[in-house]
Parts: sequence; structure tokens; C-alpha cells
Amino acid sequence: MLNKDDSRIKLLKGRAWLTVPQFENHLLDELGIPHGVAPMEIKNLPKDASVYGNIVYRENFPKDVFWSRLCMEEPFMAEFSSISEAADILRSIQRNWAFVPFNCFRRAELIEKKLPFISKKERAFPYDVPSAEMGIWTLLNENQIFASAKTSSPFPRGEIFFKEDKINPPSRAYLKMWEALSLLNFYLKKYQEKNGLSEKAETQPAVSSGEKNSLPTADSVCLDAGACPGGWSWVLDSLGCKIIAIDRSPLRPDLMAKKNIEFIKHDAFTLKPEDIGKIDWLCSDVICYPPRLYDWIIKWIDSGLCEKFICTIKMQGEPDNETVKKFAAIPNSKIVHLTANKHELTWLKAPFI
Repeated sequence: MLNKDDSRIKLLKGRAWLTVPQFENHLLDELGIPHGVAPMEIKNLPKDASVYGNIVYRENFPKDVFWSRLCMEEPFMAEFSSISEAADILRSIQRNWAFVPFNCFRRAELIEKKLPFISKKERAFPYDVPSAEMGIWTLLNENQIFASAKTSSPFPRGEIFFKEDKINPPSRAYLKMWEALSLLNFYLKKYQEKNGLSEKAETQPAVSSGEKNSLPTADSVCLDAGACPGGWSWVLDSLGCKIIAIDRSPLRPDLMAKKNIEFIKHDAFTLKPEDIGKIDWLCSDVICYPPRLYDWIIKWIDSGLCEKFICTIKMQGEPDNETVKKFAAIPNSKIVHLTANKHELTWLKAPFI
């Protein structure tokens, strides 16, 4: 826990964000920082803002910021005189710290070696994300740390990399579903711990599919909109789900032959919720303008026929942050930029978020 009485530590009023490679300027736009065409080509840095490599800090910040790997929710600076002291300061706050390179690389490496080990290996799915806070830190100079013990992501530096299956999935879209399910499992565990529902939640699926607070599992009914060629359906099938796959083009032949997959050749957005009926999960990776997805999702929410959603909000040209804000305003939901996302965001909704 952060010791506010430690004279070496200075708590900051603002927040900081770790940029997404290739989309750095989307974050600068959200934070109101003028920039050029090239990534991080800042023209006029506001007085209340600072940039440390790929970390952007702003004291006065908007409510909604989406285009980042993670948010440093309680940033602080710490003064130290030795490598051991730097490590001691971080360890005294919590165990888990992920390093973000910026300055004094060799000195930072020596500090990192004195901190508890954080594995950088690829993860096998399903992956049970640890419940403990994952902080991040960097060196501003030889004697000053910039860090936050609390962040918006349970992953080191807001990233997770899986051991890829390069043989069986019909597309790389499966990585988005793996990551989304790993995050949802983490949110479910935190919800259960907070509400005293279990001492320690199990690796996904945590509870039976018939409950509101559950992940996709055996006998869950999942709608996969924009399903072709079947990357998301392939993941849901591996979990034993019953799948309603909707697209204008068919899935890969082996998936089309599955008894638990019902394929509907159609534009998903022209189907009403009543045409489908009650489902456990609505999953959408449809290529469309964000307002069209939003309008369709609202119909499902209003119908009461589905409470849990995994949807990709795909951008075409400049990001449509106004529609993204509408998604973010929906109760029990969260907007994230997954490691596997490109020029898109992912919207997650469930009663346990």
C-alpha cells in the first residue's frame, strides 16, 4: 500500500496513459494535446501535461479516455539515491511491478532485477489472470521514479500474448476472443471476491452457464454476428457453447458441419432480437460503422433477451469517439483496447462488470 507520509513520494493530481503503438495520436486527441501527423509529434504541450516516452500525463483530463494500453490511475513520483532504495520503495507498496523503458536503461534494469519476477512468457488459453494489482514504473532520471501501483489493466503494461494456435483457427480473430474472455474471467473473480461469493474464483468457466454471472461455457447460447470465417465461433465451440452464427458468407466447412453451430445466412443487423430469442452472450466482430452497431445493441438491451456482450467497435477513418462514449455510458460495461485490437476498440458488458 502506498505510504502517503513517505517524504520521498509525491502523489500527483492527474492521470497518465500508456500509448497504443500506431495509435498514439488518438490518445493525444482525447487529451487535447496538439500534434502533427507523425506519432507523438507534439506541437504545443499544455502546462499541465508531460510526456515520458510512450507515457502521457495530464493533470486536467477528460472523463472518457479510450485509446491507451492502460491508465495509470494513481500516479506518483518517488525520489531515491540508490538502486536498492528504488526497489525498496516499489516493494513497500506492492509486489507486482512492470517496467516501461524511457530513460537510464541500465540503471532501470538493475532496479528491475531487485523486484519480484514478472514473467514475459506467452500464455496458454484459458489463462487465469492473477487478482493482485499490476503496477507500472519508469525512470525519469537517475534518481526519480514515475509510477502507479493502480492501473486499469491486470496485464503487465496492459498487454497479454498467447501461445498461438497457427493450425486450427480459421482466422486470427480468435486472439481477440481469448483476450476478452481472460479479462471477463478476471472481472468475474474480482466481483466474486468483492461480494464474498467465493474465497477464490476458479479458472474459467467460473460458474454454470445458467447464471447471470457466468462466462461462455458448455450449453451457453452464444450469437456470433459477422461470424465468417469462424474465428470467434471456433473459440466458443472449444468451450462447448451452442452457437448461432450469422453472416452473409459461410463459416469454414468443418465449423458449418458442427451440430452445436446453427448458421444463418443473413445481415445480422436486419434481424430483430425477437427473431433470435433469448441468448446468453451476444458476440459481434462485424465490420460496420459504430453507430449502426450501437443502435442494434440497444435493441438487444431493451428487449431483455441478452445481458452479456463482447463487441468489437471498428473504426473506419478517424475514430468515432462520440459513439464510443455512448457505449461506455451503458451500465455494467467497459471499453478496452485489447492487445489483439488494431484500429478498433472492444466493448464488454456483463452484470459482474
